[in-house]
Amino acid sequence: MDKVPLDQQDSEELYEHHRFVAEKGQQPLRVDKFLMNYIEKATRNKIQKAATAGNIYVNDIPVKSNYKVKPHDVVTVMFAHPPYEFLLVPEDIPLDIVYEDDAVLVVNKPAGMVVHPGHGNYSGTLINALTYHFENLPNNSSGRPGLVHRIDKDTSGLLVVAKTEEAMTHLAGQFFNKSTERTYTALVWGNMEENHGTVEGHIGRHPKNRLQNTVFLGEEAELKGKPAVTHYKVQERLGYVTLVSCTLETGRTHQIRVHMKHIGHTLFNDERYGGEKILKGTTFTKYKQFVDNCFKILPRQALHAATLGFVHPVSGELMRFQAPLPEDMEQCIAKWRDYAKHML
Repeated sequence: MDKVPLDQQDSEELYEHHRFVAEKGQQPLRVDKFLMNYIEKATRNKIQKAATAGNIYVNDIPVKSNYKVKPHDVVTVMFAHPPYEFLLVPEDIPLDIVYEDDAVLVVNKPAGMVVHPGHGNYSGTLINALTYHFENLPNNSSGRPGLVHRIDKDTSGLLVVAKTEEAMTHLAGQFFNKSTERTYTALVWGNMEENHGTVEGHIGRHPKNRLQNTVFLGEEAELKGKPAVTHYKVQERLGYVTLVSCTLETGRTHQIRVHMKHIGHTLFNDERYGGEKILKGTTFTKYKQFVDNCFKILPRQALHAATLGFVHPVSGELMRFQAPLPEDMEQCIAKWRDYAKHML
């Protein structure tokens, strides 16, 4: 049977669940292996079944598992039902609202809460909570109500939400033009040499671990990454770890996590980037027990979106908000502070 392009098919309506564009330097790779690198928690068996059922397309044409992906190929996964993240169910989840008026909302997100529904996280998200507590939030370009920016699931801290179309447009423009103020507090492995500095390095998807991002330099930078700038300042030296504040000039996915690892100071207990291992310190058993206790107190990457500043979309006033460190980070830092005293 001839393969019919997607736009010429007259069968039941199909919904796009995933879309990936192969990079310029993509080596020929079976489409099932290609998708394994991109889709979190997917199994090769499920991907092959989707291909057999005609649900995997390359450049709008259905392909089998053994199709070799080439540079610039557009790979999509299509199903007859909408993606679950678009089947938004309002949920009565408490929100820590820092500020609210008719145009905007500033929320202090707890660690562990996903910002928007996606693969494997279809409930319990910030968007589920927002749609319960607020009616008629405007959709952003991805169809996500009120959302102007995001922070990672296990990062705590401040987010601004748009309550009107005008606020959405205005705030989105500020994030695009890099005029917002965002400062994070992070606990990183190692004793930083400099008291302050700037990390500049294009960030893109890691070529071997697709769930990570990495820094690309030289000729690869423009080809595989997007510009990213992070300014950091040491707040407190705590022996084998350092408490730093990081100010974002850009907003790439995992930016602080990637940039800190790039300069040899991986975030404390950042499992995705290797920070859940003991990266600095002694070989003493007591020290290992101490670090393990810190991991238990803070079972996530030590990152908190502490300050957020933006121009109010209606009044034009510069608004600045601060969120105190959550208890898990406070307790972990206190333990390191006590340990550092005994090191001297």
